[in-house]
Amino acid sequence: MIKPVIAMTKEQILKMLMMEKDYLSGESVSRELGITRAAVSAAVKSLRAEGYTIDSVTNRGYKLIVRPDILSEGAVASFLPEERVENVCFLKKVDSTNDYLIQLAQQGAPQGQVVISDHQTRGKGRQGRSFDSPPGAGVYFSYLFRPDTVPSDTAEITAWSAVAVLKAIQKVCGFEPEIKWINDLVVGDRKLCGILTELSVEAESGQIQFVIIGVGINCNESSTDFAADIQDRATSLYLQTGNKIDRAALAAELVHRFDQMVLDWPEQHDRYLEQYRHWCSTTGRRITIIRGNEQETALAERVDDSFGLVVQLNDGSRKVLNSGEVSTRNK
Repeated sequence: MIKPVIAMTKEQILKMLMMEKDYLSGESVSRELGITRAAVSAAVKSLRAEGYTIDSVTNRGYKLIVRPDILSEGAVASFLPEERVENVCFLKKVDSTNDYLIQLAQQGAPQGQVVISDHQTRGKGRQGRSFDSPPGAGVYFSYLFRPDTVPSDTAEITAWSAVAVLKAIQKVCGFEPEIKWINDLVVGDRKLCGILTELSVEAESGQIQFVIIGVGINCNESSTDFAADIQDRATSLYLQTGNKIDRAALAAELVHRFDQMVLDWPEQHDRYLEQYRHWCSTTGRRITIIRGNEQETALAERVDDSFGLVVQLNDGSRKVLNSGEVSTRNK
């Protein structure tokens, strides 16, 4: 996707301002980016119009004083190595970050390609449901993984992803949610984050061609920002911590954590399993197993070595869930 030169310049200058603690001279910006001083001034003016407070002093230059909560390339890039940003795609609005990344994957995008958007018009949840993705509030993120594995490992990849996202939230926000088997991050019975894993499989070999890991995190929503039908089931990091979340820092930390997860796969299985079990709040609770229109209650006993959920049914028998959906509400 080719970006307008003006937009690229603005994001580059924003990154430079965020990384500089003191004043940044217009001359040095002009020289480093190969643009005129007038272009620097125009980019700063555009940033100010978006809500950035940028001080300017003659013979000293510009200094970023206040950064609004805008999930932009320049803001996220300031937290990442320059070479890593090359495979991170930033979108103001998209139908679905997963769908967009699937197209990139089919065109040969490399492992580690990321898509980040401020707004999804058709965010995707599990079982064909939608994921509410309003602008200016959450982080909507998709990561391309090309593991040398088979589809039966998808549940494990999803579980590892939940650990990676939880660690990112813990690092940036100082807050520790829990994992509801197999892929939601929750606080009590309220959903904080959803993870949707989609894959493409080669018909002849049965091997996975690529996995798209989609993450939607509720960051700065207030209770009334959620649709009426989910207000009693959803929460945000702001509602839990009382602090507005730096979404750019969180998005960058997700990149770091997923890059590390890919490096860890599959040798660090035992470490991720231990962490998953520690944070999983489903075990020890009465649950409802949901498969299409069928439901049955059970006791969730433990997470097995393959991240399956071992449950005891009402007749005393046990089985292992490797897919599907469970509910812990009102049980």
